[in-house]
Amino acid sequence: MQTTRLGNTDITVSRICLGTMTFGQQNTEADAHAQLDYAVAQGVNFIDTAEMYPVRPSAETYTLTEQYIGRWIATQPRDSVVLASKVAGPSRGMPWVRNGKLDADNIRQAIDASLKRLQTDHLDLYQIHWPARNVPNFGQTSFNPDNEREAESIDAQLRVMDELVRAGKIRHFGVSNESAYGVMEFLHLADKHGLPVVATIQNPYSLVNRSFEEALDEVCFRTGVGLLAYSPLGFGQLTGKYIDDENAHGRLNVFGKDWSPRYLRDKTLAATRRYIDIARRHGLTPTQLALGWCYSRWFVNSTIIGATTLAQLKENIDAQHVVLTDEIVAEVNAVHEQIRNPAQ
Repeated sequence: MQTTRLGNTDITVSRICLGTMTFGQQNTEADAHAQLDYAVAQGVNFIDTAEMYPVRPSAETYTLTEQYIGRWIATQPRDSVVLASKVAGPSRGMPWVRNGKLDADNIRQAIDASLKRLQTDHLDLYQIHWPARNVPNFGQTSFNPDNEREAESIDAQLRVMDELVRAGKIRHFGVSNESAYGVMEFLHLADKHGLPVVATIQNPYSLVNRSFEEALDEVCFRTGVGLLAYSPLGFGQLTGKYIDDENAHGRLNVFGKDWSPRYLRDKTLAATRRYIDIARRHGLTPTQLALGWCYSRWFVNSTIIGATTLAQLKENIDAQHVVLTDEIVAEVNAVHEQIRNPAQ
């Protein structure tokens, strides 16, 4: 397993990170622990979760993911894994997640609850799951000033992260679903006031959503912030299973057509069909192509993979050994130029 430095920190992580948002919804606790055991045995030392998990979120399953991981963590040497979690941003139809604010009191409540569930005294990385302010994300493709709202300032969020670092509750903090402006403002204010710098950004990146390449790649290159790429398989669409069988079992069918519709757009399906064709013509599975693409990109610090079965997890991890030829890369880029970021 290849390793790298986590963003601009001194922490060494595997280039593959185990995502856990299926734990408690699509996976039982026994499934979760089996996945954790298998991933660690393959050299994965980086685990990502969130207080709002599992997905699709509900009041009944809220916090189960962290609880499952916590009972597993309690059986492991704490320094053998790099553990990351996230504090939820303003409510997206989830009134059960406190009051949907990112003020100091809410962040303090969130970290203390996560630490208790995860059965640890600190997190290696604590991330703001999505911004407090108006930002286009989760399928929105452009900024809309009409969506402006009152929001906790970046300065206020930085100051409470500084407090948590000083208290030893977190080692570093990161952002998620952020924009280039947001990353630069976090860094600007940190430098201005002597506060902790943002270490990582966890944003979507896949064959059907390469929007990270349109500004954030340069930001991260010049600042040392690391990309933690999520949804590298486009919620399973890029595995080809839904193209091969529209009734295939998976979250896009289990959760309903209103869940993450960006992965069901006509252009997304058209691009996916072409990527599947490229993969199969070159003797690869669609999963191998999609993950091989993410694993090989210079700006991807670590790729977050998730699975509902051990067989899927094995294929996802094994894809680290896939070598994409110049011919394959050229064909992928040709599709991208014709159908740009259909799942943004």
